Amino acid sequence: MTSRERFAAAMAEGTLDRPPLFDEGIRDEVLAQWREQGLAPDADLASLVRYDRRERLEVDFWPRPALERPVETAEDLRELRQRLNPDDPGRLPADWANRAAGWRGREQVLELYLHSGFFLTNGANTWDKVERLLYRTHDDPGLVRAVMEAHAECAATLVQRILAEVEIDYATFSEPISGPDRPLIGPAMYRRLSLATYDPLLRALRRGGCRTVVFQTYANSRALLPEVVDAGFDCLWAVESTPGSMDYLELRRAFGPGLRLIGGIDLDWLRLPPAEITRRMEALLPPLLAQGGYVPLADGRVRPDIPLQAYLHYRAELERLTA
Repeated sequence: MTSRERFAAAMAEGTLDRPPLFDEGIRDEVLAQWREQGLAPDADLASLVRYDRRERLEVDFWPRPALERPVETAEDLRELRQRLNPDDPGRLPADWANRAAGWRGREQVLELYLHSGFFLTNGANTWDKVERLLYRTHDDPGLVRAVMEAHAECAATLVQRILAEVEIDYATFSEPISGPDRPLIGPAMYRRLSLATYDPLLRALRRGGCRTVVFQTYANSRALLPEVVDAGFDCLWAVESTPGSMDYLELRRAFGPGLRLIGGIDLDWLRLPPAEITRRMEALLPPLLAQGGYVPLADGRVRPDIPLQAYLHYRAELERLTA
């Protein structure tokens, strides 16, 4: 099977030769550390570790030109709408026609990264801006929702154009909204101010043939998941969560195999002795793999303090348990 066929079958609970094996996106500083531990200077990890091929389609969904500050007034909102022009030719890659043609008949998985979540969409990328936005959810929730709607409407128009020319394998909504113990806003508010604004975007994805819509979240977003599933998301990718807070075995019991899963392997396990890594992976993976709809992967970015041998052991066990 090709990487693309394998991923489609996994998400549809179809027949597989094996589950997809994604890469973690190893950064240069990690590779530099691993070379000091014995990784050959010219070594390609793909020659040592089995990875399925995947690619991300990057589209500019942000205001063009960028706003100087978050939207806090009606005048700011008017300016935002003017800058969210979906017909701006700079939103798609400069060589769009060639790239779109090249993706037809491809073998790799193609992701469309689509949305950056509640706080970042509202310009809250530092703690002082997060605090001001939280007050605004109380004082002027209509303005907060209008910002989310403006972004979603622009993105929906772009998605219609993209999907008329390219088939994508999954779309990702990123949602950095939580701390170690809970989300920063509650489920009801999240539904009203964020999830409800995604409706035109989700409809555009479904009409365009996108079969898998991924909710990629961080830390402990467990309290939001019933609303997320009800909104129409069918795949969860929990990243760098607090140990135990986003336990995939518990989530599978709660939501069933209809909620597809990517990740779930605690990256902290790679700091343990090899035998303990194996023990924990053997407890987690077989029951999830038996039910289908699961792509096993470490739940976060590999850091330079992860030893090369621990990483290679984890990947070897991943291949063994998915063979």
